[in-house]
Amino acid sequence: MKSNNRLIQLVTENTPQSQLFADYLRQQLDCQVSILTPSSTRKPKADNEETLILLDADHMDDAAMQAWQSHVAERPETSLASFNLRDEDHAVEILSCMHVRGIFYRDDSLPLICKGLRTLQEGQLWMSRSLMGRMLEFYRRHQINAYRPACGLTQRELEIIGLLGSGASNMEIADRLFVSEHTVKSHLYNIFKKIDVHNRLQAVNWARHNLGAPPPVPQKSHHG
Repeated sequence: MKSNNRLIQLVTENTPQSQLFADYLRQQLDCQVSILTPSSTRKPKADNEETLILLDADHMDDAAMQAWQSHVAERPETSLASFNLRDEDHAVEILSCMHVRGIFYRDDSLPLICKGLRTLQEGQLWMSRSLMGRMLEFYRRHQINAYRPACGLTQRELEIIGLLGSGASNMEIADRLFVSEHTVKSHLYNIFKKIDVHNRLQAVNWARHNLGAPPPVPQKSHHG
């Protein structure tokens, strides 16, 4: 039987176990399955194949996961899911800073994972009702706080920290906000000092725990 044109990319360490997992998925789902290491510099495939990228939470830290998210941010045919999560609390932590459409736990059975992957390939979400309920409450609670000043941050600084959380570079932030890259660096310096962090990832984690959902990001206006 000819495999379909959908592609699954496992972002994990290339081990005999992960090879067996890839072979199993290839056989059960009748689609292409490849393995990329978390530190791989290869981008997701550039053609129009529908690609599902599965991030192995056992072998990736926040920075690595967000780097992969930034790879696929402008690719509507590509979606993200994460597997090997410890529990629902871990899932909430991932979902609060990542745009993933599917969640798989360490103790999920192989048939259940295949069922979830088929659901994701159909364009639907794969996560429990209780998890979705927690995320709705998370965003509802923090949206209330999204417009309030936090730790002395200005509205512009809140906008910048929100863009940081989406994986935007300094140049992309400058372009979005119609300011120079130097101005963005100056804002970041002030933000880091105000919230007592030392790098971008720490700032994103601070925002996740203190602000919740990123504040609304202004769209490009006609009178920039």
